[in-house]
Amino acid sequence: MEWLLAPISALISIVAVLYLFHYVNKQDSGNKKMQEIAGAIKEGADAFLKREYLTLAYFVIIVAVVLGIFLPEPIWISTDIFNNLSLALAYLFGSACSALAGLFGMDVALKGNVRTTSAAKHGIHKAFPIAFRAGAVMGLSAVGLGVLGLSVVYGIGVARGLDALTNLTIILGFSFGASALALFAKAGGGIFTKTADISADLVGKVELSIPEDDPRNPAVIADNVGDNVGDVAGMGADMIDSYIASLVAAMILGQALSATWGAKMMHLPFILAGLGILASLLGVAVTRISKKGDPGKALNMGTYITCAVFAVLTLFAVTYLEYPFEIWLATVTGLVAGIVIGITSDYFTSINRPPVRKTAEASTTGTATNIITGFSYGLASVLPPLLGIGIATTIAYFVYGFFGIGVAAFGMLSVVGHIVANDAYGPIGDNAKGIAEQSGETEGVVEILDKLDAAGNTTKAISKGFAIGAAGLTVISLLAAYVETVASKVGQHAAEELAFSLMNPYVLLGVFVGLAMPPLFSALVMLGVGRNASRMIEEIRRQFREIPGLKEAKEGVRPDYAACVDIATKGALKELMLPSVLSIVVTIIIGFLPGYLAGYQAGIEALGGYLAGSIFSGLVFALLMANSGGLWDNAKKYIEAGALGGTGSDAHKAAVVGDTVGDPFKDTAGPSLNTQICVMGLVANLIAPLILLLLLV
Repeated sequence: MEWLLAPISALISIVAVLYLFHYVNKQDSGNKKMQEIAGAIKEGADAFLKREYLTLAYFVIIVAVVLGIFLPEPIWISTDIFNNLSLALAYLFGSACSALAGLFGMDVALKGNVRTTSAAKHGIHKAFPIAFRAGAVMGLSAVGLGVLGLSVVYGIGVARGLDALTNLTIILGFSFGASALALFAKAGGGIFTKTADISADLVGKVELSIPEDDPRNPAVIADNVGDNVGDVAGMGADMIDSYIASLVAAMILGQALSATWGAKMMHLPFILAGLGILASLLGVAVTRISKKGDPGKALNMGTYITCAVFAVLTLFAVTYLEYPFEIWLATVTGLVAGIVIGITSDYFTSINRPPVRKTAEASTTGTATNIITGFSYGLASVLPPLLGIGIATTIAYFVYGFFGIGVAAFGMLSVVGHIVANDAYGPIGDNAKGIAEQSGETEGVVEILDKLDAAGNTTKAISKGFAIGAAGLTVISLLAAYVETVASKVGQHAAEELAFSLMNPYVLLGVFVGLAMPPLFSALVMLGVGRNASRMIEEIRRQFREIPGLKEAKEGVRPDYAACVDIATKGALKELMLPSVLSIVVTIIIGFLPGYLAGYQAGIEALGGYLAGSIFSGLVFALLMANSGGLWDNAKKYIEAGALGGTGSDAHKAAVVGDTVGDPFKDTAGPSLNTQICVMGLVANLIAPLILLLLLV
């Protein structure tokens, strides 16, 4: 019963969330002006998520019905229809847990932003803990609800006496629910936030030379709303997706060792999850800052402490529970790979590092050189993480086979509670700075919040890199789980006849289609951002043109913020559907069509190649776009801090355009790709038994 450590730790995490929520809520919410601006941001964020989740509810219900009809077995041949119902309910439950984590995390972020602004009047050491602990609510909610939900589904299966394979299929349904909702939430939130950000920057900074969060800009509230729906609710759903998918993949690989170990290896991921939650709780508790401290260093130190504590706890647990020592080595290998990815992202995106400063210097000769330089550094930034993932995968495999890869992937994600806390801290600090500027706070307050915001930009880039790398290892373990799932259904002898070789034409077909899916997804969501931003830019120009006194900032004249929020909302909901649904539909087609035309073997092999291809291109594109976008953003901020002519200079205008190009890179397409490849991996694992059942002859 050692697996019960996971739900117990999850409950402790949820209790900690309630405490942190109370801590944030009792802080001073600022003056009336601050509260009005924060209220407008909350109103817009609530309206968007309500419409988004209502729209997605139809999709979720339809998919639940389809799953209930076809899985684990089609109902017309099923020996236990209750298993079909259980899988459909698990899918709905996974979707609900993902949505709930995002909603709760965003709610406290919306409370934390204005309270951080108010606390900044008394110094950075007062503002930082509010922003960070509000972010910690998102991180601890994600892992707490994810692990608790998964434990409940697994426990019900055990209580019903289900065999391990059937129970794991139902658990896959829970993971698919969390992942599918995360894909929609991340794509929709990313389109919303970048629509507003790009529009506000291009009209405000470039055309009118007004500050970033100037209250005259009609898009400014939509921009603040976007930080929450994209970088808090969306990123929280994204992380819970990779976290749960990694845990489930490791369980499937552990079950494959049941002949030797029984259920012991299948329960190990639960133990690692519980220890990761405890380490994250300690990391949150020790992340503090002095009166003149550096928020970036405080956040990084908290992460390093969390990782060290997790490594020690897992060593003790592996020794005490008599697991092979190699299991600990594989787990720590994944953890170290995550740290390497974080360090790489920090180097290529930090405002204090050469890539950012050289990109800023390139801005002095124009927009083209800014974009070329930033894009080139983004390409270079791909090597260290991919090398780290490759080495980690190789070591983990030689240490303990496919199961070693599974625990390495989960080892990287084990401390995700603290990683998401760092990530959610970023948009809270950004919002706090926006509220300060819009409410007319002093330069000293804005300067303090600018420091929080700059640190948040780097931690967001690190978190995105971490999430992408973790998703890569997760999907590799899902690919291994896919092979094990097929082997368990067709028998070891038949499984050996399956040829997952690049000389196999069906595998090659799958690889090429898989390679194309991440860039196609990226193109569709970024085209969506472009179309939506064009509509909002025209609305901003119209308001400055037609509202008397708006440009001159006459007293009592206000823009129509709601019009821009409405444009971003409608456009995001319209644009997110095609790329998200396509990722699921193409995965199903690539499995069934070759199988139908050339036998089940062709379908299984093509689907395996498809997963491999999506991993390769997904990682490259995701890392490139996340790091390039973060680099362009901080190059702009470096100039705005007074370098190279400062705000309003030609270099600044070039850097703003570069940042605008990078916005959909880093906040829409890039971070959505890790969710996309996870969803594709989960769909493949779900449909593989169905392909065999319907096509095996």
